[in-house]
Amino acid sequence: MSDVVHVVLDETAMVAAGRGNVLVSRLIHRAHVESGWNLYAPACALVEADRERPGTAEHLAAMPGVLVLDLDLSAALAVARESTWAAAHARYAADPTPDRPDGAFIATADPSRWADQPVRVLDVNP
Repeated sequence: MSDVVHVVLDETAMVAAGRGNVLVSRLIHRAHVESGWNLYAPACALVEADRERPGTAEHLAAMPGVLVLDLDLSAALAVARESTWAAAHARYAADPTPDRPDGAFIATADPSRWADQPVRVLDVNP
């Protein structure tokens, strides 16, 4: 296990950030100022968060500590098989990769939605 931390924000965490959630704010701050903290915003989750809370996507995308993940071909193929693109893109982004062999945590304000999924969850509810 390394000292590097990878966290994917799902759309519920993004909306929570827009509402001033202190735990998501801390994640954003750490990703901005601390080496080894990586925070990702999947594009499909950004779209869904912006639908629920307009302005969320632009706000998060402008933050220097947040890396927006595009919907590349591999992600599009994974997302196309699912009914909810936002959750599918977040789950795909959390999967292990050569750069992230342990995968990433999914930060969420609705941990129950990930109960049956093979992902590590970070509950951002205060």
